[in-house]
Amino acid sequence: MEIVVSEDINTRIDSYLSERLEYSRSKVVKMISDGIILVNGKVTKNSYTLKKDDVITVGEYIEEEMNVEPENIPLDIFYEDEDVIVVNKPNGMVVHPAIGNNHGTLVNALLYYSKNLSSINGEFRPGIVHRIDAYTTGLLMVAKNNKAHEILSEQLSKKETTRRYIALVWGVIKEDTATIDAPIGRDNNDRKKMAVTSINSKDAVTHLKVLKRFKDATLIELQLETGRTHQIRVHMNYINHPVVNDPVYGRRKMIDNSGQCLHAFQIGFNHPTTNKYMEFKCDLPECFKNILNKFEEEDI
Repeated sequence: MEIVVSEDINTRIDSYLSERLEYSRSKVVKMISDGIILVNGKVTKNSYTLKKDDVITVGEYIEEEMNVEPENIPLDIFYEDEDVIVVNKPNGMVVHPAIGNNHGTLVNALLYYSKNLSSINGEFRPGIVHRIDAYTTGLLMVAKNNKAHEILSEQLSKKETTRRYIALVWGVIKEDTATIDAPIGRDNNDRKKMAVTSINSKDAVTHLKVLKRFKDATLIELQLETGRTHQIRVHMNYINHPVVNDPVYGRRKMIDNSGQCLHAFQIGFNHPTTNKYMEFKCDLPECFKNILNKFEEEDI
């Protein structure tokens, strides 16, 4: 297929093609990076801005098949019974597989660990009730059957669960407590990122409490009232206190490559069978502690 650009000059090619071809932007970006999409017969970048009379050649794209295999990856299980697993996810582990990344995920590990996982979210997300980012550490609920999954999901939607995080953020927060109430949606300039925006967004509320102040950083506890993608990271960036070591929203120097200083240390929910409230806490991981120690010693 060839497309000759007559209008839409100065438009990014990924935006232009995702609308014209009705492909997802991520699919267009993949096609560009694989050399399937050419401009004037040459490979290009997804950030390329179109010029008048550019000839865009779109080759055939064969969807990559994805399968998920059990993998013998150690899991830090905090609690388990016939209905639910509470697992402490390590730094760097993606929660569920996606195209181009179908190994080494929490789902791969869970499939090896247990034959009983809910199927509500499909074959690529068995047991997964909610997620945290790859470089966020901490506690997650996993459902072992569909009934438990439905009940836990309903608790999440009704804001009946407890989810608390600890984060180290740049800058000194003067207030002891604060609430960030700002809607979150896709970033108009970078569709891989989220942003505080009024366009195609959803309500997002984060409560924070200061635990300790350092020379140029603050250790805080956060409680989620909603569960939007990248919510804490986006909200902290929005108030100019980005999470330390956040590679996407950080806007500050990276201390090292060990992952962002954001840890889901507490989770609480009503058990899907007994309805008894259960609560679990876990310590900060070593990667977080190592960075925190640098601020304690004022080496930053």
